[in-house]
Amino acid sequence: MSEQRSAPASRSARLVVVAYRAKTRLDRALSARARDRGWTVTALGYPGYAAQGSARVRGRVLLAPAGTDPNARRDLPGWRRLLTLEQPHGELDVSLGGTRVRARADEAGLIDVAVPVDLAPGAATALLHVEGRPPVPAPVHVAAPDASLGVVCDIDDTVWITGIRHPLRAAWRTFIGNASTRRPVAGMSALLGRLVEGTPHAPVVYLSNGPWNLAGPITDFLERQGFPPGAVLLTDWGITPRAWFRSGQAHKRGSLDRLAAELPGVRWYLIGDDGEHDPEIYRDFARAHPERVAAIALRTVAPVGTAAPATEERVGPVPVVRAGDGRALAARLREMGALSIAGAGSAPEGHDGRRTS
Repeated sequence: MSEQRSAPASRSARLVVVAYRAKTRLDRALSARARDRGWTVTALGYPGYAAQGSARVRGRVLLAPAGTDPNARRDLPGWRRLLTLEQPHGELDVSLGGTRVRARADEAGLIDVAVPVDLAPGAATALLHVEGRPPVPAPVHVAAPDASLGVVCDIDDTVWITGIRHPLRAAWRTFIGNASTRRPVAGMSALLGRLVEGTPHAPVVYLSNGPWNLAGPITDFLERQGFPPGAVLLTDWGITPRAWFRSGQAHKRGSLDRLAAELPGVRWYLIGDDGEHDPEIYRDFARAHPERVAAIALRTVAPVGTAAPATEERVGPVPVVRAGDGRALAARLREMGALSIAGAGSAPEGHDGRRTS
């Protein structure tokens, strides 16, 4: 029986390798043709973060027509953002705070480099230097060295409405919509703002299984809707030599573990939804690091019409709250003693979920 079960698995593994090699050959052919048409190497900058003594700078190396700036493209539908020619293992220089380092992209063209530098808390900008192109900015959000609280927040069905449990609807919103057509989750921007209100330069990280191609629309949306600025940690949807799809759970678990190591003095509010794996991932992190989690807040999205449980939930000492939107989550956090900021969630909100004056 074990041999029978392993046979389909081995066939699937061989198919993955064949598909990956075919994709690699296609990418090389398309890149060669693009270069023949005058396309050159450039970069995109993604929002990263910094702690004391080190900054994590993110970006992507790709090909684009000479004289064009991929960073300037806004309000494109999602499907057009997926049509990019990444430059696997491309190299560039990263400069930040007087320090300059060489960075090499991975097989998907992604740059993820730690720059050893001390920065003042607040907003900073790294520059990605590609020969023959103007430097490309990559925002860096620098946490205060004494920051004691931070926020990790999911995006789909937590920040904006995607409808992951309805695949066709979710695909339409992801691939056809753009930042200006997305609907925010009511009250969520006010909730996140209140969570970090009493902690100057608190670290805020938007952690999602969405593709890096959507980093631009995500950051535009967050800014438009009044969310606190922060790093964006996404993943790559491309096939790998080992699997058809990259593991979203592994991406989120690994990101949380890295944040715990790089910002050891921070207790995190973990904000997500119950549409996929956030409850399990956040609970496991809280069990492993109970002293590092202030609370878990989950937006209830499915099944439709199911009310959030009224009973008290905890993972050890960590409170867990569930509700349908940001304002209700704030109220539940206060009830559980996990939100001591006066007035959180009590201000009236506009139609988009933001507090009004």
